[in-house]
Amino acid sequence: MMRSLFSAVSGLKSNQTAMDVIGNNIANVNTTAYKTSRTVFHDIYSQTVKSATAPTADNGGRNAQQIGLGVDISAIDMTMTEGSPQATSRPLDFSIAGEGFFVVGLGDGSYAYTRNGALELDANGYLVTANGDYVMGITGDETHVINGSPLFNTAVTPAAPLFGRIQIQGKVDTGADDPMTGDPIYETYTDYAIDANGTITAMDSAGSTVTLGRLVLATFSNASGLEKIGSSYYSASPNSGAADMSFANNGCGYLNSGSLEMSNVDIATEITSMIITQRAFQANSRVITTSDTLLEELINLKR
Repeated sequence: MMRSLFSAVSGLKSNQTAMDVIGNNIANVNTTAYKTSRTVFHDIYSQTVKSATAPTADNGGRNAQQIGLGVDISAIDMTMTEGSPQATSRPLDFSIAGEGFFVVGLGDGSYAYTRNGALELDANGYLVTANGDYVMGITGDETHVINGSPLFNTAVTPAAPLFGRIQIQGKVDTGADDPMTGDPIYETYTDYAIDANGTITAMDSAGSTVTLGRLVLATFSNASGLEKIGSSYYSASPNSGAADMSFANNGCGYLNSGSLEMSNVDIATEITSMIITQRAFQANSRVITTSDTLLEELINLKR
């Protein structure tokens, strides 16, 4: 009888956690590029009352008699399916058709990853996220890449002049020096555009089209192993694997300008899961009250 009490308590705790996960999914139903989570249960230790026996010449075999001691949560994992794109007609809004993530440079020098493509320009013309963090890319013409290849891994530190933040508006350093004075040459670009490959072009003062850089996307061998760190950002974990960097349309998806990826939360599924979880919680609480009634009957035997 005491076993039933402790088993029911474990059921209450596990289903409460499941309800927390469901509640967070529903809360983020309109969060751009949000990935839904699910709770996976498993049973815990079982007490063996009688062990199994093998068949003999005279008797058949017998199965073990075991009493389970409750439930626990084996995983809370993310479903990384792609959300539907929602048209916004805003030129700096991007959804990613494929597995890639935008690479974001954080203030401490580390990288975060996001599929929230609601990008902005800061006061200096740098491409940033809505949180003000720089969006990473290859600066300059796309042929200027590491070791002649656009593919590299974050386990190897990229060369800083090639992999970094991208300035597409304002007073931009062209990287060239004035042959007379040796001072840096700056250019003010207009009419920028970012295509499906992430290539950023703009018009210079002479009316020529110039390639300013190309956005970099990251993929992971186990994207479900990423850890959420808030602000729709993810960080790599020991089980996600290191980020493999590449360009859009090079095995990691392509960019859709003027659209954002919607949350992949299915309200019907979440409501159904909520009902099931509620009933499971209710049933476990009933086990506790019923077990308490049985204990009360035992106590009353003395009367």
